[in-house]
Amino acid sequence: MGKRRLEDAIKQIDHPIEVTYRSFELDPALGRDIKENMYEKLAQKYGMSIEQAKANTQNMVQMAKESGLDYRMDTLILTNTFDAHRLTLFAKEQGLMKEMTERILRAYFTESKHIGDHATLTELAVEVGLDEQAVTGMLASDGMAEEVRAEERTAAQYGVTGVPYYLINKKYALTGAQPTEY
Repeated sequence: MGKRRLEDAIKQIDHPIEVTYRSFELDPALGRDIKENMYEKLAQKYGMSIEQAKANTQNMVQMAKESGLDYRMDTLILTNTFDAHRLTLFAKEQGLMKEMTERILRAYFTESKHIGDHATLTELAVEVGLDEQAVTGMLASDGMAEEVRAEERTAAQYGVTGVPYYLINKKYALTGAQPTEY
């Protein structure tokens, strides 16, 4: 949602804007295969009821809808996103980072795909034009792992604790999915 709002805002500016996506895991300790659903995990993490967790996510679902996105929190598959970040950096080397990022976000929030699963990530990568064997090999190795960790260290130096986080000219910071007019 933050990405979509940023894109909409950039369309209103008559000046070239370069956007660089960076890796940031919300929960690096999260496993790849999670049994709990989004509501159960939120309830555990914040000490609230399942009903409160559902109500809290409804606001995000509504904001996403207003931005033209269809978030399906009821069927979203929680997972560790480290490999998805590795894949986006691999795609960046091929000039396809924007497309890969968009495809992973749609797969996760709208299509309820398991973006921690290597077969799923490979399928998504092929859809955006990456070579299947190259992606399979990278995911089977520790390729791009240090690059992801380096970006996460940089984020920590800037004090990033959540996403979206916008750093403009390494000087001005905005956090959260800001309204387009900001």
